[in-house]
Amino acid sequence: MTAEQRRQFVLDHRTAIFGYGGAQHRPAMSIVFCSADPEEIVVSTMAERAKAKAAARNKVSLCVLDKQRPPSYLPVYCDEEIDTNFDFVVDVRMRIAGVMAGTRMSEDVRPMVEEGAHAEKQVALRPSPYATFYAPPRHVQSESDIGPGLPHEKSASVPW
Repeated sequence: MTAEQRRQFVLDHRTAIFGYGGAQHRPAMSIVFCSADPEEIVVSTMAERAKAKAAARNKVSLCVLDKQRPPSYLPVYCDEEIDTNFDFVVDVRMRIAGVMAGTRMSEDVRPMVEEGAHAEKQVALRPSPYATFYAPPRHVQSESDIGPGLPHEKSASVPW
């Protein structure tokens, strides 16, 4: 998988496992919806949730998943920034709601999203990838997939 293919995989998929060093149980993980464009990846969460607290003290990882069965995945290792700008937080929540619904949210729902963001003390997480782990998926869809065409390779960490 080339660097361009890895970036495209992240752009094309919106569900990820958000991993971080937990305060009590290590490692900690949480399923998140994310929104990505060529310039950034964003995740929305409450300021008091463990994801936000961990992001403030550690690097994080995203294991981006696709929707096929069995899933393909791409681990992405990130530095983390927390953005508390309320307008940006609402924009991110609008994007994430669109990801969850499978369609862009109309501006008609923005007041409700703003209200929820304020009440829940939401923040936006901005993971900034610096590396990924190249592990090409090998899937078995039928018996015919088992054999010489299903080799496994040694994986390696590669720059983002």
